[in-house]
Amino acid sequence: MQWRNSSNQYGVVSVVLHWLVAVAILSLFALGLWMTDLNYYSEWYRTAPALHKSIGVTLAALMLLRIVWRVVSPPPAALSTHAKAERVLAGLAHLFLYVGVVVVLMSGYLISTAQGRGISVFGWFEIPAWITGLPEQADIAGAVHFFTAWSLVIVAGLHGLAALKHHVMDRDDTLKRIFGRAPK
Repeated sequence: MQWRNSSNQYGVVSVVLHWLVAVAILSLFALGLWMTDLNYYSEWYRTAPALHKSIGVTLAALMLLRIVWRVVSPPPAALSTHAKAERVLAGLAHLFLYVGVVVVLMSGYLISTAQGRGISVFGWFEIPAWITGLPEQADIAGAVHFFTAWSLVIVAGLHGLAALKHHVMDRDDTLKRIFGRAPK
């Protein structure tokens, strides 16, 4: 498998970034849901949010790398067997996934820094609190974070179902390509 994308298949860098981001998003979503039910007396009360924030910062770095890589090594074109409506919907879904991840990350940053404290990343370094004290910063950012995260997971689920539809029903190479396999 080649490192860069070609006109008909994804390269190893795009494949690895795609799956790392997917796992990070689903993990953050699950962790976020779980930690909202923790109470003050739970041993995870402080640890879970710290882990959530650290993984979120890691996801931000991965997304930055992914966006740069997409410019450096553009993705292959859609398969010629895809209908125009499928290509348009896929393009809109991908755009929403990229923008949605950025919105979730930025709103998470605004929630975390609303009180003027930075974000510790696995105890290794701290992201400073550059934006603080906006009116109702944590509440507004929290609502944006919540609804965008749910929207992201729903669209990502539809994205996965669409890939499965192409693989099972259409019997095309859409799903194989994101695993780095060249189409037949």
